[in-house]
Amino acid sequence: MTTANRRNFLRNTLATTLVGIATGSGLLNPREVLAATWPADLFDAKDVHTALSGNEGSASNEVSLKTPDIAENGAVVPVTVESTLTNVESISLLVKDNPRPLSAVFILGPGVQPNISTRLKMSKTSNVIAVVKVGDKRLSTAKEVKVTIGGCGG
Repeated sequence: MTTANRRNFLRNTLATTLVGIATGSGLLNPREVLAATWPADLFDAKDVHTALSGNEGSASNEVSLKTPDIAENGAVVPVTVESTLTNVESISLLVKDNPRPLSAVFILGPGVQPNISTRLKMSKTSNVIAVVKVGDKRLSTAKEVKVTIGGCGG
């Protein structure tokens, strides 16, 4: 091992150890940081209008939503959202007929490409709605996904 590699190894080991000690002793608590930004009232909303604070956004062809036409298992429905817009602040995913429609919110930093992929749980056949926030504007697109079995409703 060369001297430069040895120094990098020791520096990285020290940094990892210090983070572990700070987390273990309670000095560094990521749960508290994340809890401060958690929009619990929006995730508890029972309808789409309330979940988005009344601003569903206008339909746009600059937002692309990819989902299967038929989901064989509602417990794991793959969803991909892409956008050609720049300076996207967030991407929200909603399932209109779920007991709690707001399924995910992705906060994007400056310069991040607006492209996310995830899996959603759907209770039954419903529209999946993607809402992209850019500045004061919200743009959306929707697609119906037919669920054949499973789902979060039983």
